[in-house]
Amino acid sequence: MNTMDRVLGGLWGALVGDALGVPVEFQSRSERQADPVTDMREFGTHRQPKGTWSDDGSLILCTVDSLLHAEFDPEDMGRRFVAWMNEGLWTANGEVFDVGAATTGALLRIAGGTPAEQAGGRDESCNGNGSLMRILPVALRFASQAPKTLVECLEKASSITHGHARSKMACALYGLISRNLLLGWKPQAALDATRVEFTGWYERAPEYSHFRHVLCDDFASLAEGSIASTGYVIHTLHASLWCMLTTASYEDCVLRAVNLGGDTDTTACVAGGLAGVHYGIGAVPERWRNVMARREAVGQLFDRFAGAVVAAGSK
Repeated sequence: MNTMDRVLGGLWGALVGDALGVPVEFQSRSERQADPVTDMREFGTHRQPKGTWSDDGSLILCTVDSLLHAEFDPEDMGRRFVAWMNEGLWTANGEVFDVGAATTGALLRIAGGTPAEQAGGRDESCNGNGSLMRILPVALRFASQAPKTLVECLEKASSITHGHARSKMACALYGLISRNLLLGWKPQAALDATRVEFTGWYERAPEYSHFRHVLCDDFASLAEGSIASTGYVIHTLHASLWCMLTTASYEDCVLRAVNLGGDTDTTACVAGGLAGVHYGIGAVPERWRNVMARREAVGQLFDRFAGAVVAAGSK
């Protein structure tokens, strides 16, 4: 499997995971146990057709678009996020729905003139998963750079909507494991290496203790009952790692994520990004990709971005 396959797998894997979760978002785990999701659904929570992504997917697409046009420019990225919220840029069907409070507040600040890197909330209450859900393209684009550069880009990108240290650290950890998966490491080995790297970067940080379960848990031995699937950034990071490390295919990973209930679209988006990078584009079922909204436009964007990642890695 080559880098192109893994990049496309990650991008499509995240977008498809998001769309799988949209129809059942906010429904309980007991509801999913009684009626598990096994395929792409329509309508449901947000009354959307099959293949509709949410704010997660739109902000991933805006991020990819920005990275292609402006290399890495938080101001450009922030403007595209505002255009999504106000004008529907990179929405699936022209409709903006399910926008998080922290993201809304940050984008209103950007629209009002606040520099993008200063717009994200810095209070402890601003640690939803709204930056984690869109960070994968940054991780893939700068995976070939020095670790310091990669981590700095991940933190700056998070700060556009989520500026608290905990959210930025979560994006860094996710970005580091995504890079290791892109290099072809098996999931457990990628996580082990990431834990060492993350500790080296952040062990002295006041927020480090909040990552103890992500850094220490033996995911393979954890029962589903110990996995939280709320919109809290640490819960989403922990749940997505559990989904990847306790399954053996992309499809099983994202369906496990969706069937945790709760914040189904984001858990499946974040888990699907990891699984897609690991298993490659060929593992993201074609029957799901074929029903995605704006498939041709998205495919062209992703192909261009994957080509840019490959070119950056060859320099």
